Amino acid sequence: MENKENTPKPAEAAQPQRPQMAPRRPRRFAPRRKVCRLCAEKIDHVDYKQVQIVKSFCTDTGKILSRRITGACARHQRQIMRAVKINRNLSVLPYNG
Repeated sequence: MENKENTPKPAEAAQPQRPQMAPRRPRRFAPRRKVCRLCAEKIDHVDYKQVQIVKSFCTDTGKILSRRITGACARHQRQIMRAVKINRNLSVLPYNG
């Protein structure tokens, strides 16, 4: 009699071999989280009269820079937005370049 334990089953013999996958590379760097400059300087309220601060959050053409770029918190970004819009109305900042 044959030994049934040692004979390979047909399903096992028919499975193809999988190629070995390359190991994943570790990330090169972790981006630093941006800190709100206004919170760090303890500025509670951004007013339209603070033109130097408001201009630093705008491009040369007068567009408001996004939070992603400036790192401003949501509260200060809203205050910057209001100040820029008031300054545009008063012709302190340009509407467009």
